[in-house]
Amino acid sequence: MTSFPWLTTIGLVPTLGAVAVLAAPKTREQAAKSVALGTSLLTLVLTIVACVRYDAGGSRFQLVESHSWIPAFGVRYALGVDGIALSLIALSAVLVPIVILASWWDAEDGERSVRTFFALILVLETMMIGVFAATDVFLFYVFFEAMLIPMYFLIGSYGGAQRSYAAVKFLLYSLFGGLLMLAAVIGLYVVGNQQLAGSIGSFDFQTLVNIHITPGVEKALFLGFFIAFAIKAPLWPFHTWLPDAAAEAPTGAAVLLVGVLDKVGTFGMLRYCLPLFPDASHYFAPVVITLAIIGIFYGALLAMGQPDLKRLVAYTSVAHFGFIALGVFAFTSQAQAGATLYMVNHGFSTGALFLLVGFLIHRRHSRLVGDYGGVQQVAPWLAGAFMVAGLSSLALPGLNSFVSEFLVLVGTFTRYRTAAVIATVGIVLAALYILLVIQRTMHGPLRAGLEHTPDLSLREAWVIAPVLAIIVALGVYPKPLLDVITPSVKATMHDTGTTDPAPKLPVAQEGDK
Repeated sequence: MTSFPWLTTIGLVPTLGAVAVLAAPKTREQAAKSVALGTSLLTLVLTIVACVRYDAGGSRFQLVESHSWIPAFGVRYALGVDGIALSLIALSAVLVPIVILASWWDAEDGERSVRTFFALILVLETMMIGVFAATDVFLFYVFFEAMLIPMYFLIGSYGGAQRSYAAVKFLLYSLFGGLLMLAAVIGLYVVGNQQLAGSIGSFDFQTLVNIHITPGVEKALFLGFFIAFAIKAPLWPFHTWLPDAAAEAPTGAAVLLVGVLDKVGTFGMLRYCLPLFPDASHYFAPVVITLAIIGIFYGALLAMGQPDLKRLVAYTSVAHFGFIALGVFAFTSQAQAGATLYMVNHGFSTGALFLLVGFLIHRRHSRLVGDYGGVQQVAPWLAGAFMVAGLSSLALPGLNSFVSEFLVLVGTFTRYRTAAVIATVGIVLAALYILLVIQRTMHGPLRAGLEHTPDLSLREAWVIAPVLAIIVALGVYPKPLLDVITPSVKATMHDTGTTDPAPKLPVAQEGDK
Protein backbone atom coordinates (compact mmCIF):
# COMPACT_ATOMS: atom_id res chain seq x y z
CA MET A 1 0.00 0.00 0.00
CA THR A 2 1.44 3.34 -1.00
CA SER A 3 2.35 5.78 1.77
CA PHE A 4 0.85 8.77 -0.02
CA PRO A 5 -2.75 8.70 -1.32
CA TRP A 6 -1.93 9.69 -4.88
CA LEU A 7 -5.21 8.63 -6.44
CA THR A 8 -7.36 10.26 -3.77
CA THR A 9 -5.37 13.46 -4.12
CA ILE A 10 -5.62 13.47 -7.90
CA GLY A 11 -9.37 12.93 -7.67
CA LEU A 12 -9.95 15.38 -4.85
CA VAL A 13 -8.11 18.37 -6.36
CA PRO A 14 -10.74 19.01 -9.09
CA THR A 15 -13.57 18.93 -6.54
CA LEU A 16 -11.76 21.42 -4.31
CA GLY A 17 -11.20 23.54 -7.39
CA ALA A 18 -14.92 23.36 -8.17
CA VAL A 19 -15.72 24.64 -4.68
CA ALA A 20 -13.27 27.52 -5.17
CA VAL A 21 -14.83 28.35 -8.54
CA LEU A 22 -18.34 28.44 -7.07
CA ALA A 23 -17.10 30.59 -4.18
CA ALA A 24 -15.76 33.25 -6.55
CA PRO A 25 -17.86 36.45 -6.72
CA LYS A 26 -20.29 36.69 -9.63
CA THR A 27 -18.42 39.76 -10.84
CA ARG A 28 -15.12 37.83 -11.05
CA GLU A 29 -15.98 35.32 -13.77
CA GLN A 30 -12.54 35.60 -15.37
CA ALA A 31 -10.96 34.77 -12.03
CA ALA A 32 -13.25 31.73 -11.72
CA LYS A 33 -12.16 30.52 -15.16
CA SER A 34 -8.51 30.97 -14.22
CA VAL A 35 -9.02 28.97 -11.04
CA ALA A 36 -10.65 26.17 -13.05
CA LEU A 37 -7.80 26.11 -15.54
CA GLY A 38 -5.16 26.21 -12.80
CA THR A 39 -6.88 23.38 -10.94
CA SER A 40 -7.00 21.19 -14.04
CA LEU A 41 -3.31 21.87 -14.73
CA LEU A 42 -2.41 20.94 -11.14
CA THR A 43 -4.37 17.70 -11.58
CA LEU A 44 -2.41 17.03 -14.77
CA VAL A 45 0.90 17.58 -12.99
CA LEU A 46 -0.08 15.21 -10.18
CA THR A 47 -1.17 12.63 -12.76
CA ILE A 48 2.19 12.91 -14.53
CA VAL A 49 3.95 12.32 -11.21
CA ALA A 50 1.76 9.26 -10.58
CA CYS A 51 2.61 7.95 -14.07
CA VAL A 52 6.32 8.35 -13.34
CA ARG A 53 5.93 6.44 -10.07
CA TYR A 54 4.09 3.60 -11.79
CA ASP A 55 6.28 0.57 -12.49
CA ALA A 56 5.10 -1.24 -15.61
CA GLY A 57 6.98 -4.35 -14.53
CA GLY A 58 5.69 -4.27 -10.95
CA SER A 59 2.56 -5.61 -9.29
CA ARG A 60 -0.70 -5.49 -11.20
CA PHE A 61 -2.39 -2.79 -9.10
CA GLN A 62 -0.24 0.07 -7.83
CA LEU A 63 -0.75 3.33 -5.92
CA VAL A 64 -3.17 1.27 -3.87
CA GLU A 65 -5.41 2.68 -1.14
CA SER A 66 -7.94 0.76 0.92
CA HIS A 67 -10.12 1.93 3.80
CA SER A 68 -13.27 0.53 5.35
CA TRP A 69 -16.35 2.40 4.10
CA ILE A 70 -19.51 0.35 4.76
CA PRO A 71 -18.24 -2.50 6.94
CA ALA A 72 -21.66 -4.14 7.33
CA PHE A 73 -21.52 -5.13 3.65
CA GLY A 74 -17.79 -5.40 3.16
CA VAL A 75 -17.65 -2.24 1.04
CA ARG A 76 -14.29 -0.50 1.02
CA TYR A 77 -12.96 2.76 -0.36
CA ALA A 78 -10.40 0.92 -2.45
CA LEU A 79 -8.39 2.53 -5.23
CA GLY A 80 -5.57 1.27 -7.41
CA VAL A 81 -4.46 1.41 -11.03
CA ASP A 82 -3.12 -1.01 -13.55
CA GLY A 83 -1.71 0.11 -16.89
CA ILE A 84 -5.16 0.20 -18.50
CA ALA A 85 -6.72 2.41 -15.83
CA LEU A 86 -3.67 4.67 -15.56
CA SER A 87 -3.66 5.38 -19.30
CA LEU A 88 -7.34 6.40 -19.19
CA ILE A 89 -6.81 8.59 -16.12
CA ALA A 90 -3.96 10.28 -17.98
CA LEU A 91 -6.28 10.79 -20.97
CA SER A 92 -8.81 12.49 -18.69
CA ALA A 93 -6.19 14.69 -17.05
CA VAL A 94 -4.85 15.87 -20.42
CA LEU A 95 -8.24 16.60 -21.98
CA VAL A 96 -9.83 18.55 -19.12
CA PRO A 97 -7.51 21.63 -19.21
CA ILE A 98 -7.79 21.61 -23.00
CA VAL A 99 -11.58 21.56 -22.71
CA ILE A 100 -11.58 24.38 -20.15
CA LEU A 101 -9.42 26.56 -22.40
CA ALA A 102 -11.54 25.70 -25.44
CA SER A 103 -14.73 26.54 -23.53
CA TRP A 104 -13.48 29.92 -22.27
CA TRP A 105 -16.42 31.78 -23.83
CA ASP A 106 -18.88 28.93 -24.41
CA ALA A 107 -20.81 29.38 -21.17
CA GLU A 108 -21.62 33.03 -21.78
CA ASP A 109 -24.98 32.19 -23.38
CA GLY A 110 -25.96 29.43 -20.94
CA GLU A 111 -28.95 29.54 -18.67
CA ARG A 112 -26.72 28.94 -15.65
CA SER A 113 -23.73 30.92 -14.48
CA VAL A 114 -20.27 30.71 -15.96
CA ARG A 115 -18.95 29.58 -12.58
CA THR A 116 -21.35 26.63 -12.52
CA PHE A 117 -20.27 25.53 -15.99
CA PHE A 118 -16.59 25.25 -15.06
CA ALA A 119 -17.38 23.79 -11.64
CA LEU A 120 -19.37 21.01 -13.34
CA ILE A 121 -16.42 20.20 -15.59
CA LEU A 122 -14.12 19.88 -12.57
CA VAL A 123 -16.59 17.70 -10.66
CA LEU A 124 -16.90 15.53 -13.76
CA GLU A 125 -13.12 15.13 -13.77
CA THR A 126 -13.22 13.80 -10.22
CA MET A 127 -15.85 11.25 -11.21
CA MET A 128 -13.89 10.15 -14.28
CA ILE A 129 -10.73 9.61 -12.25
CA GLY A 130 -12.68 7.74 -9.58
CA VAL A 131 -14.41 5.36 -11.97
CA PHE A 132 -11.10 4.26 -13.52
CA ALA A 133 -9.26 4.05 -10.18
CA ALA A 134 -11.86 2.10 -8.15
CA THR A 135 -10.95 -1.50 -7.30
CA ASP A 136 -14.05 -2.10 -5.18
CA VAL A 137 -16.96 -3.08 -7.44
CA PHE A 138 -19.52 -1.15 -5.37
CA LEU A 139 -17.33 1.97 -5.35
CA PHE A 140 -16.96 1.64 -9.12
CA TYR A 141 -20.75 1.51 -9.44
CA VAL A 142 -21.10 4.68 -7.33
CA PHE A 143 -18.70 6.61 -9.58
CA PHE A 144 -20.29 5.03 -12.67
CA GLU A 145 -23.67 6.51 -11.73
CA ALA A 146 -22.46 9.75 -10.14
CA MET A 147 -20.65 10.95 -13.26
CA LEU A 148 -24.02 11.15 -15.03
CA ILE A 149 -25.06 14.12 -12.90
CA PRO A 150 -22.54 16.77 -14.02
CA MET A 151 -22.82 15.67 -17.65
CA TYR A 152 -26.62 15.84 -17.50
CA PHE A 153 -26.48 19.45 -16.32
CA LEU A 154 -23.76 20.38 -18.83
CA ILE A 155 -25.94 19.13 -21.70
CA GLY A 156 -29.29 20.26 -20.31
CA SER A 157 -28.25 23.79 -19.29
CA TYR A 158 -25.54 24.74 -21.77
CA GLY A 159 -26.38 22.72 -24.88
CA GLY A 160 -28.15 23.49 -28.15
CA ALA A 161 -31.78 24.03 -29.00
CA GLN A 162 -32.78 20.41 -28.22
CA ARG A 163 -30.66 20.22 -25.07
CA SER A 164 -33.46 19.16 -22.72
CA TYR A 165 -34.48 16.25 -24.93
CA ALA A 166 -30.87 15.15 -25.41
CA ALA A 167 -30.04 15.41 -21.70
CA VAL A 168 -33.09 13.43 -20.60
CA LYS A 169 -32.47 10.75 -23.23
CA PHE A 170 -28.84 10.47 -22.13
CA LEU A 171 -29.90 10.18 -18.49
CA LEU A 172 -32.68 7.61 -19.05
CA TYR A 173 -30.51 5.31 -21.14
CA SER A 174 -27.68 5.52 -18.61
CA LEU A 175 -29.95 4.98 -15.62
CA PHE A 176 -31.52 1.93 -17.25
CA GLY A 177 -28.07 0.43 -17.75
CA GLY A 178 -27.13 1.42 -14.21
CA LEU A 179 -30.14 -0.40 -12.77
CA LEU A 180 -29.17 -3.59 -14.60
CA MET A 181 -25.65 -3.27 -13.26
CA LEU A 182 -26.89 -2.66 -9.73
CA ALA A 183 -28.92 -5.88 -9.88
CA ALA A 184 -25.85 -7.73 -11.16
CA VAL A 185 -23.62 -6.17 -8.46
CA ILE A 186 -26.05 -7.35 -5.77
CA GLY A 187 -26.19 -10.80 -7.35
CA LEU A 188 -22.39 -10.96 -7.46
CA TYR A 189 -22.23 -10.01 -3.78
CA VAL A 190 -24.74 -12.73 -2.84
CA VAL A 191 -22.81 -15.38 -4.75
CA GLY A 192 -19.54 -14.23 -3.19
CA ASN A 193 -21.08 -14.14 0.29
CA GLN A 194 -22.15 -17.77 -0.05
CA GLN A 195 -18.59 -18.86 -0.81
CA LEU A 196 -16.68 -16.68 1.64
CA ALA A 197 -17.42 -18.78 4.70
CA GLY A 198 -17.43 -16.91 7.99
CA SER A 199 -17.24 -13.60 6.19
CA ILE A 200 -19.68 -10.78 5.50
CA GLY A 201 -18.82 -10.88 1.83
CA SER A 202 -16.74 -8.59 -0.28
CA PHE A 203 -16.89 -6.26 -3.26
CA ASP A 204 -13.12 -6.39 -3.73
CA PHE A 205 -12.30 -7.00 -7.39
CA GLN A 206 -9.41 -9.38 -6.82
CA THR A 207 -11.42 -11.40 -4.30
CA LEU A 208 -14.43 -11.73 -6.61
CA VAL A 209 -12.26 -12.83 -9.53
CA ASN A 210 -11.43 -16.03 -7.63
CA ILE A 211 -14.97 -17.11 -6.69
CA HIS A 212 -16.79 -19.85 -8.57
CA ILE A 213 -20.13 -19.00 -10.21
CA THR A 214 -22.48 -21.57 -11.72
CA PRO A 215 -22.83 -21.23 -15.52
CA GLY A 216 -26.43 -20.01 -15.59
CA VAL A 217 -25.89 -17.39 -12.90
CA GLU A 218 -22.62 -16.29 -14.47
CA LYS A 219 -24.34 -15.64 -17.81
CA ALA A 220 -27.10 -13.61 -16.15
CA LEU A 221 -24.61 -11.51 -14.16
CA PHE A 222 -22.48 -11.01 -17.25
CA LEU A 223 -25.45 -9.63 -19.16
CA GLY A 224 -26.26 -7.22 -16.33
CA PHE A 225 -22.77 -5.74 -16.49
CA PHE A 226 -22.38 -5.99 -20.26
CA ILE A 227 -25.61 -4.23 -21.23
CA ALA A 228 -24.78 -1.36 -18.87
CA PHE A 229 -21.33 -1.05 -20.45
CA ALA A 230 -22.69 -1.45 -23.99
CA ILE A 231 -25.07 1.47 -23.39
CA LYS A 232 -22.28 3.57 -21.95
CA ALA A 233 -19.80 2.76 -24.75
CA PRO A 234 -22.10 2.90 -26.82
CA LEU A 235 -22.17 -0.33 -28.80
CA TRP A 236 -24.77 -0.92 -31.53
CA PRO A 237 -27.78 -1.20 -31.01
CA PHE A 238 -27.50 0.60 -27.64
CA HIS A 239 -26.04 3.73 -29.24
CA THR A 240 -29.08 5.84 -30.09
CA TRP A 241 -28.61 8.34 -27.24
CA LEU A 242 -25.11 9.34 -28.40
CA PRO A 243 -25.81 11.36 -31.59
CA ASP A 244 -28.42 13.49 -29.78
CA ALA A 245 -26.29 14.04 -26.67
CA ALA A 246 -23.07 14.79 -28.58
CA ALA A 247 -24.82 17.09 -31.05
CA GLU A 248 -26.59 19.17 -28.40
CA ALA A 249 -23.81 19.24 -25.79
CA PRO A 250 -21.51 22.27 -25.72
CA THR A 251 -18.25 21.50 -27.50
CA GLY A 252 -16.19 20.96 -24.34
CA ALA A 253 -18.77 18.63 -22.83
CA ALA A 254 -19.00 16.70 -26.12
CA VAL A 255 -15.22 16.18 -26.06
CA LEU A 256 -15.38 14.69 -22.55
CA LEU A 257 -18.55 12.72 -23.29
CA VAL A 258 -17.16 10.94 -26.35
CA GLY A 259 -13.48 11.22 -25.49
CA VAL A 260 -13.59 9.91 -21.91
CA LEU A 261 -17.03 9.00 -20.50
CA ASP A 262 -17.80 6.54 -23.27
CA LYS A 263 -14.52 4.75 -22.54
CA VAL A 264 -15.98 3.69 -19.19
CA GLY A 265 -18.10 1.22 -21.16
CA THR A 266 -15.27 -0.49 -23.00
CA PHE A 267 -13.03 -0.21 -19.93
CA GLY A 268 -15.74 -1.97 -17.91
CA MET A 269 -15.94 -4.78 -20.45
CA LEU A 270 -12.20 -5.35 -20.22
CA ARG A 271 -11.80 -4.81 -16.47
CA TYR A 272 -14.99 -6.39 -15.10
CA CYS A 273 -16.89 -8.50 -17.66
CA LEU A 274 -13.95 -10.64 -18.74
CA PRO A 275 -12.18 -11.38 -15.41
CA LEU A 276 -15.33 -11.72 -13.27
CA PHE A 277 -17.28 -13.82 -15.79
CA PRO A 278 -14.69 -15.56 -17.98
CA ASP A 279 -16.83 -18.48 -19.14
CA ALA A 280 -19.80 -16.26 -19.94
CA SER A 281 -17.49 -13.86 -21.78
CA HIS A 282 -16.29 -16.68 -24.02
CA TYR A 283 -19.86 -17.89 -24.49
CA PHE A 284 -21.17 -14.48 -25.59
CA ALA A 285 -18.03 -13.45 -27.53
CA PRO A 286 -19.42 -14.39 -30.98
CA VAL A 287 -22.55 -12.32 -30.28
CA VAL A 288 -20.54 -9.30 -29.12
CA ILE A 289 -18.20 -9.58 -32.11
CA THR A 290 -21.22 -9.64 -34.43
CA LEU A 291 -22.64 -6.51 -32.78
CA ALA A 292 -19.23 -4.85 -33.03
CA ILE A 293 -18.95 -5.54 -36.77
CA ILE A 294 -22.48 -4.28 -37.39
CA GLY A 295 -21.59 -1.16 -35.43
CA ILE A 296 -18.49 -0.57 -37.57
CA PHE A 297 -20.52 -0.55 -40.76
CA TYR A 298 -23.61 1.12 -39.32
CA GLY A 299 -21.66 3.99 -37.80
CA ALA A 300 -19.63 4.52 -40.97
CA LEU A 301 -22.66 4.51 -43.28
CA LEU A 302 -24.65 6.87 -41.04
CA ALA A 303 -21.65 9.20 -40.77
CA MET A 304 -21.38 9.44 -44.56
CA GLY A 305 -24.98 10.60 -44.83
CA GLN A 306 -24.99 13.10 -41.97
CA PRO A 307 -25.60 16.77 -42.83
CA ASP A 308 -24.84 17.81 -39.20
CA LEU A 309 -21.13 18.07 -38.35
CA LYS A 310 -21.46 17.14 -34.68
CA ARG A 311 -23.74 14.18 -35.39
CA LEU A 312 -21.30 13.06 -38.08
CA VAL A 313 -18.45 12.93 -35.58
CA ALA A 314 -20.71 11.13 -33.09
CA TYR A 315 -21.53 8.41 -35.62
CA THR A 316 -17.85 7.93 -36.42
CA SER A 317 -17.45 7.09 -32.73
CA VAL A 318 -20.06 4.33 -33.02
CA ALA A 319 -17.84 2.77 -35.69
CA HIS A 320 -14.69 3.24 -33.60
CA PHE A 321 -16.27 1.62 -30.56
CA GLY A 322 -17.10 -1.35 -32.75
CA PHE A 323 -13.36 -1.81 -33.33
CA ILE A 324 -12.65 -1.45 -29.60
CA ALA A 325 -15.29 -4.01 -28.58
CA LEU A 326 -13.99 -6.34 -31.30
CA GLY A 327 -10.51 -6.15 -29.81
CA VAL A 328 -11.73 -6.72 -26.26
CA PHE A 329 -13.66 -9.89 -27.11
CA ALA A 330 -11.09 -11.32 -29.54
CA PHE A 331 -9.27 -12.78 -26.49
CA THR A 332 -5.75 -12.21 -27.73
CA SER A 333 -3.15 -10.01 -26.07
CA GLN A 334 -2.52 -8.13 -29.32
CA ALA A 335 -6.18 -7.31 -29.84
CA GLN A 336 -6.82 -6.29 -26.23
CA ALA A 337 -3.68 -4.14 -26.08
CA GLY A 338 -4.80 -2.58 -29.35
CA ALA A 339 -8.30 -2.00 -27.96
CA THR A 340 -6.90 -0.25 -24.88
CA LEU A 341 -4.58 1.86 -27.01
CA TYR A 342 -7.56 2.58 -29.25
CA MET A 343 -9.48 3.97 -26.26
CA VAL A 344 -6.72 6.49 -25.63
CA ASN A 345 -6.19 7.32 -29.29
CA HIS A 346 -9.89 7.73 -29.95
CA GLY A 347 -10.09 10.21 -27.09
CA PHE A 348 -7.51 12.43 -28.75
CA SER A 349 -8.62 11.95 -32.36
CA THR A 350 -12.33 12.47 -31.80
CA GLY A 351 -11.63 15.12 -29.20
CA ALA A 352 -9.65 17.06 -31.80
CA LEU A 353 -12.47 16.69 -34.33
CA PHE A 354 -15.08 17.97 -31.88
CA LEU A 355 -12.87 20.92 -30.91
CA LEU A 356 -12.30 21.91 -34.53
CA VAL A 357 -15.97 21.46 -35.40
CA GLY A 358 -16.71 23.73 -32.44
CA PHE A 359 -14.33 26.36 -33.83
CA LEU A 360 -16.14 26.19 -37.20
CA ILE A 361 -19.58 26.47 -35.60
CA HIS A 362 -18.43 29.46 -33.55
CA ARG A 363 -17.48 31.24 -36.79
CA ARG A 364 -20.43 30.27 -38.98
CA HIS A 365 -23.11 29.63 -36.31
CA SER A 366 -24.18 26.55 -38.22
CA ARG A 367 -23.66 22.81 -37.76
CA LEU A 368 -24.62 21.93 -41.36
CA VAL A 369 -21.93 20.56 -43.66
CA GLY A 370 -23.58 22.32 -46.59
CA ASP A 371 -22.94 25.75 -45.07
CA TYR A 372 -19.19 25.31 -45.40
CA GLY A 373 -16.80 25.06 -48.32
CA GLY A 374 -13.40 26.40 -49.27
CA VAL A 375 -12.45 27.18 -45.68
CA GLN A 376 -8.78 26.47 -46.39
CA GLN A 377 -8.67 29.56 -48.64
CA VAL A 378 -9.32 31.93 -45.74
CA ALA A 379 -8.27 29.83 -42.71
CA PRO A 380 -5.43 27.52 -43.80
CA TRP A 381 -4.23 26.67 -40.27
CA LEU A 382 -7.75 25.70 -39.21
CA ALA A 383 -8.17 23.60 -42.35
CA GLY A 384 -4.79 21.95 -41.83
CA ALA A 385 -5.58 21.04 -38.23
CA PHE A 386 -8.96 19.64 -39.33
CA MET A 387 -7.24 17.48 -41.94
CA VAL A 388 -4.73 16.05 -39.44
CA ALA A 389 -7.51 15.24 -36.97
CA GLY A 390 -9.57 13.65 -39.74
CA LEU A 391 -6.68 11.58 -41.04
CA SER A 392 -6.02 10.41 -37.50
CA SER A 393 -9.64 9.29 -37.22
CA LEU A 394 -9.36 7.21 -40.40
CA ALA A 395 -6.14 5.62 -39.04
CA LEU A 396 -3.59 6.97 -41.51
CA PRO A 397 -0.17 5.35 -40.96
CA GLY A 398 2.05 7.66 -38.96
CA LEU A 399 -0.84 8.95 -36.84
CA ASN A 400 -2.03 7.49 -33.55
CA SER A 401 -5.11 5.46 -34.53
CA PHE A 402 -3.25 3.37 -37.11
CA VAL A 403 -1.25 1.38 -34.56
CA SER A 404 -4.25 0.58 -32.37
CA GLU A 405 -6.49 -0.37 -35.31
CA PHE A 406 -3.72 -2.53 -36.78
CA LEU A 407 -3.22 -4.38 -33.48
CA VAL A 408 -6.96 -4.97 -33.10
CA LEU A 409 -7.30 -6.43 -36.59
CA VAL A 410 -4.13 -8.54 -36.46
CA GLY A 411 -4.99 -9.83 -32.98
CA THR A 412 -8.55 -10.65 -34.02
CA PHE A 413 -7.36 -12.39 -37.19
CA THR A 414 -5.41 -14.99 -35.18
CA ARG A 415 -8.63 -16.21 -33.51
CA TYR A 416 -11.58 -14.94 -35.59
CA ARG A 417 -10.34 -14.66 -39.17
CA THR A 418 -13.68 -14.03 -40.84
CA ALA A 419 -14.59 -11.28 -38.38
CA ALA A 420 -11.23 -9.58 -38.89
CA VAL A 421 -11.53 -9.67 -42.68
CA ILE A 422 -15.06 -8.21 -42.60
CA ALA A 423 -14.03 -5.53 -40.11
CA THR A 424 -11.12 -4.53 -42.33
CA VAL A 425 -13.61 -3.42 -44.99
CA GLY A 426 -14.82 -0.85 -42.45
CA ILE A 427 -11.50 0.94 -42.87
CA VAL A 428 -12.48 1.79 -46.44
CA LEU A 429 -15.75 3.31 -45.25
CA ALA A 430 -13.87 5.34 -42.64
CA ALA A 431 -11.72 6.82 -45.39
CA LEU A 432 -14.87 7.75 -47.30
CA TYR A 433 -16.72 9.58 -44.54
CA ILE A 434 -13.65 11.49 -43.36
CA LEU A 435 -12.33 12.47 -46.77
CA LEU A 436 -15.80 13.49 -47.93
CA VAL A 437 -16.34 15.87 -45.04
CA ILE A 438 -12.84 17.35 -45.48
CA GLN A 439 -13.51 17.89 -49.17
CA ARG A 440 -16.95 19.44 -48.62
CA THR A 441 -15.96 21.81 -45.84
CA MET A 442 -12.32 22.71 -46.46
CA HIS A 443 -11.90 22.56 -50.24
CA GLY A 444 -13.73 23.65 -53.36
CA PRO A 445 -15.22 27.10 -54.01
CA LEU A 446 -15.43 29.45 -51.05
CA ARG A 447 -18.97 29.41 -49.70
CA ALA A 448 -20.72 32.77 -49.56
CA GLY A 449 -20.55 34.28 -46.10
CA LEU A 450 -17.17 32.74 -45.28
CA GLU A 451 -15.06 35.43 -46.92
CA HIS A 452 -13.97 36.96 -43.63
CA THR A 453 -13.66 33.75 -41.61
CA PRO A 454 -10.75 34.21 -39.17
CA ASP A 455 -8.02 31.61 -38.88
CA LEU A 456 -7.08 29.97 -35.58
CA SER A 457 -6.72 32.47 -32.76
CA LEU A 458 -3.86 32.23 -30.27
CA ARG A 459 -6.15 30.64 -27.67
CA GLU A 460 -7.46 28.11 -30.20
CA ALA A 461 -3.91 27.29 -31.26
CA TRP A 462 -2.98 26.60 -27.63
CA VAL A 463 -6.04 24.33 -27.43
CA ILE A 464 -5.50 22.22 -30.53
CA ALA A 465 -1.69 22.13 -30.80
CA PRO A 466 -1.10 19.78 -27.80
CA VAL A 467 -3.75 17.34 -29.06
CA LEU A 468 -2.25 17.23 -32.56
CA ALA A 469 1.23 16.82 -31.08
CA ILE A 470 0.04 13.80 -29.07
CA ILE A 471 -1.67 12.37 -32.16
CA VAL A 472 1.62 12.50 -34.07
CA ALA A 473 3.75 11.31 -31.13
CA LEU A 474 1.58 8.24 -30.46
CA GLY A 475 1.52 7.49 -34.17
CA VAL A 476 5.30 7.58 -34.50
CA TYR A 477 6.29 6.05 -31.14
CA PRO A 478 3.50 4.27 -29.19
CA LYS A 479 5.92 1.88 -27.43
CA PRO A 480 6.01 3.63 -24.01
CA LEU A 481 2.23 3.49 -23.71
CA LEU A 482 2.06 -0.09 -24.98
CA ASP A 483 4.73 -1.09 -22.44
CA VAL A 484 2.41 0.14 -19.68
CA ILE A 485 -0.73 -1.43 -21.14
CA THR A 486 0.54 -4.88 -22.17
CA PRO A 487 1.30 -6.36 -18.69
CA SER A 488 -2.21 -5.44 -17.52
CA VAL A 489 -3.72 -7.00 -20.62
CA LYS A 490 -1.79 -10.20 -19.96
CA ALA A 491 -3.10 -10.22 -16.39
CA THR A 492 -6.64 -9.94 -17.77
CA MET A 493 -5.93 -12.81 -20.17
CA HIS A 494 -4.74 -14.88 -17.21
CA ASP A 495 -7.95 -14.12 -15.30
CA THR A 496 -10.00 -15.43 -18.21
CA GLY A 497 -7.87 -18.54 -18.55
CA THR A 498 -6.99 -17.60 -22.12
CA THR A 499 -3.71 -17.81 -23.99
CA ASP A 500 -2.81 -16.47 -27.39
CA PRO A 501 -3.34 -18.92 -30.26
CA ALA A 502 -0.19 -20.79 -31.18
CA PRO A 503 1.25 -19.67 -34.52
CA LYS A 504 0.48 -22.05 -37.35
CA LEU A 505 3.66 -23.17 -39.05
CA PRO A 506 3.66 -24.64 -42.55
CA VAL A 507 3.96 -28.41 -42.61
CA ALA A 508 7.16 -29.52 -44.24
CA GLN A 509 6.59 -31.68 -47.31
CA GLU A 510 8.69 -34.69 -48.10
CA GLY A 511 11.63 -33.62 -50.18
CA ASP A 512 11.69 -30.04 -48.84
CA LYS A 513 15.11 -28.87 -47.81
